[in-house]
Amino acid sequence: MSQQYLFEILKKSKNSKARIGKIHTPHGIIETPTFMPVGTAGTVKSLTPEQIRSTQSQIILANTYHLSLRPGIDVIKKHNGLHSFMNWNHPILTDSGGYQVFSLAQNRKIDENGVTFQSHIDGSPRRFTPKSVIDLQCGFNSDIMMVLDICSPYNHPKKDTSKDLTITHKWAKEAVTYWKNKECSNWLFGIVQGGFFKDLRKESANTLTELDFPGYALGGLSVGEPIELCHEFIDYCAPLLPENKPKYVMGIGLPENLKWAIKCGVDMFDCVIPTRIARHGQFFLEDQRINIKRQEFINDLNPLDETCDCYSCKNYTRSYIRHLYVSKEILASTLLSIHNIHSLQKCVEKIKNEIINE
Repeated sequence: MSQQYLFEILKKSKNSKARIGKIHTPHGIIETPTFMPVGTAGTVKSLTPEQIRSTQSQIILANTYHLSLRPGIDVIKKHNGLHSFMNWNHPILTDSGGYQVFSLAQNRKIDENGVTFQSHIDGSPRRFTPKSVIDLQCGFNSDIMMVLDICSPYNHPKKDTSKDLTITHKWAKEAVTYWKNKECSNWLFGIVQGGFFKDLRKESANTLTELDFPGYALGGLSVGEPIELCHEFIDYCAPLLPENKPKYVMGIGLPENLKWAIKCGVDMFDCVIPTRIARHGQFFLEDQRINIKRQEFINDLNPLDETCDCYSCKNYTRSYIRHLYVSKEILASTLLSIHNIHSLQKCVEKIKNEIINE
């Protein structure tokens, strides 16, 4: 693998598999471990890029499926890529859109060469292949791209999960060959699948490791399974991946999940949780989720979290943010989202400092 795809491990924990590192990308260095806020359609909901940066976020995630449908790749190319389009001059990871396509179970058809689906916007027929999603993500100029894969649902029978895995591996081989021939500076991550069957997960990790991706993700977790099972499979799968490559668990964003994943040696994670719960009036307080509309906050002049130094906590009271929320003011989502993302970054930073001070 070319030196341009550089991942440095700066320090390893003495007490777990946790590590501190740096991923060098075309739009800057990502210090790991790190949480990635989700900007599905080229925006982290209710936040400007400046507000996202104020949360100590280094990289955001955007979605190939949604962006390819609207505004479409041609519009983004006219802006010379996603960074300029959304005014975010820092690293961006784009997923392949596979998860969204496969969640449209009634409107898609999978074959060994790709997936055909109907747009949820206008019903028009669309098709994703291992190569076409690479082309789309190159058009976005994503710093980190993901391969097209099949995310097997929780409780999927082993026979069907194995069939999904065979196709996922075929697509991964096509994608990495196509990407290598392009000789681009954008990273490409393989995605380990295999449902909740450890032998299939091991087979997937081995197959993808042989393909020598710059980085690896664990997909198909946090899809409705009990948290104990999610933790068990992170613990099992993370060590199966190459030690000298970045490791990413897709779709986790609760403090308890981040802490567990980091101890298992995971470097990256993303989730819509912090902004989604903000839109429902919830905020993180340590490891709890508290609803701002509670009656006790009507006259509460304290910040959301007295230990937090985010913009929202430094400038606004619980009383005011509650007023915004019950009045259905958009600013409530903004202030709660800033706090929630910052809280997750602070959670990660605390663990990093513990590793440094061991």
